[in-house]
Amino acid sequence: MRNISDLIEQYLKHMLKESPGGAVELQRNDLADRFSCVPSQINYVISTRFTLEKGYMVESKRGGGGYIRIQRIELPTLSALQVHLAETIGDQVDQDTAEGIVYQLEEGKHISKREANLLRAAMSRDTIAVKLPLRDEIRARLLRAMLITLLVK
Repeated sequence: MRNISDLIEQYLKHMLKESPGGAVELQRNDLADRFSCVPSQINYVISTRFTLEKGYMVESKRGGGGYIRIQRIELPTLSALQVHLAETIGDQVDQDTAEGIVYQLEEGKHISKREANLLRAAMSRDTIAVKLPLRDEIRARLLRAMLITLLVK
């Protein structure tokens, strides 16, 4: 059985997919009522699963008429994507950022699920078992090399 966070995430992704502009505005309390949960659960899902690294822009306005606006940011063309990745990865990359990049590429169908899983395994702090900052430097080099190989057609 899926947990409430997964259900909320899937619901929001479905809403985004169905919206003509790739964006949705919603009331936190209305969504919490829909899933019979507390509003902080909605905050948790949005802050962990709808991040910029994962290809989403989130705008939040608190207060009486407050809302949450989530917008899907589409990856640009391959050449622009390569520039974006070079800028994002840099000389070091932490595990969360690396996983966000892999997630965004998989969601955009630039890499397969199998390729994403291989990248995640290679980027894991358990795999690169050295101390920081060396681990983030190694992760950046590996990720850059693997993505160049995968994305060059």
